[in-house]
Amino acid sequence: MSNLATQRKLVEQLRREGAIERKKVSQVCKELISFCEAHQQNDVLVSGFTNQKENPFKEKAGCMII
Repeated sequence: MSNLATQRKLVEQLRREGAIERKKVSQVCKELISFCEAHQQNDVLVSGFTNQKENPFKEKAGCMII
């Protein structure tokens, strides 16, 4: 009985995956490029931070040994 339940779950999962709408890779690439270009001004990895205080990756002051 356990094997039958496992197989039913597998069939249900395959049906869900089969029902997913697919798109062509070329179409998705074009959409991704246009999205990146449209949001380029807001991307700090492209444009950088306007103020270094906003930068969460800024190195903290290190230890000083005298």
